[in-house]
Amino acid sequence: MLAICSEEALVKLVSTSSAVLVLYGGEGCGVCQAVKPQLEKLGRDEFPELVMLYVDCQASAPLCAARGIFSLPVIHLWFEGQRFGEFARVFSIGEVRAALERPYRLAIQQGAAGQ
Repeated sequence: MLAICSEEALVKLVSTSSAVLVLYGGEGCGVCQAVKPQLEKLGRDEFPELVMLYVDCQASAPLCAARGIFSLPVIHLWFEGQRFGEFARVFSIGEVRAALERPYRLAIQQGAAGQ
């Protein structure tokens, strides 16, 4: 999971990648720290072309505030530069997986067809 700390880097990666998962968390957030490795495993095992980003809201408070992130953890899913989904505070890895499956396959197929 790539750590991001600036709006510019976040915008660039979201706009240039077919499929992106952004985890907004904090070092002091126990749930965030528990979810992060589970999401990394999910991406590695089931969604290998998914770009996975991590924003530490304690270190990058202005970025999180600008994005309307005021509780943790929050996950944003992006496909082809458009925000597709959001999970906040209470969610399961299974819910994230289910939300990713179809749009991920379509985005990756579309990307492969364009090459």
